[in-house]
Amino acid sequence: MRLAVNIDHFATLRQARESDEPEPALAALLAEQAGAHGIVCHIRGDRRHIKERDLRVLRQVVKTKLNIEMAATDEMKRIALDVKPNVVSLVPEREEELTTEGGLNVTPLQSQLRPFIQELQGSDIHVSIFVDPDIKQLDTCLKLNVNLVELNTGKYAELKQGPDRERALSELQAAAAHGRKNDLEIHAGHGLDYRNIHPVAAIPEISEFSIGFAIVARAAIVGVKTAVQEMLALIS
Repeated sequence: MRLAVNIDHFATLRQARESDEPEPALAALLAEQAGAHGIVCHIRGDRRHIKERDLRVLRQVVKTKLNIEMAATDEMKRIALDVKPNVVSLVPEREEELTTEGGLNVTPLQSQLRPFIQELQGSDIHVSIFVDPDIKQLDTCLKLNVNLVELNTGKYAELKQGPDRERALSELQAAAAHGRKNDLEIHAGHGLDYRNIHPVAAIPEISEFSIGFAIVARAAIVGVKTAVQEMLALIS
């Protein structure tokens, strides 16, 4: 199983003081040196953390895989075609949200998403869609000729141990199995941390985890290298 480290909140810390440190690209390099298989960041419309400058620096220095999360807007498409990340992950976005609140509801957006996806794929950019663990959403992704999805683990991660959490885990298991059966590559992320990762890491169809805040918070105490290596040990 692979680990992609989301570095957004290193940039959040930088923006808290409108400073020039910590440098997100340096955090990305340290994560790679610790064994991370990819780097993830989300450029939002309000630029609350990651900026265009960060993307260009990251594109120059990341040696594994650069995955940029973004909304499916014309502005973001121009940025993606300019930076040329390895992967663009399409996510929902609301200005007032603290963090991404759920998966992208792709079914009513097919006519908007199809040309967006086709243009990125035509420029050799792999496209992923962040979706809730819902069979209908996965089937719609297949209709859009997308072969990679990231399952939203937020519902599972927010619940305490008990029947509700077990049901949420079962939804993830069923969605992952359905996706792999239909040749989708399955990634997962959102809200996963050092305490709740084990049951999700046991789902064999999931090949990669995208984890950010938990690693950044841990890195503030033990450093980036140790934080990444501890998470790698848990998912493997």
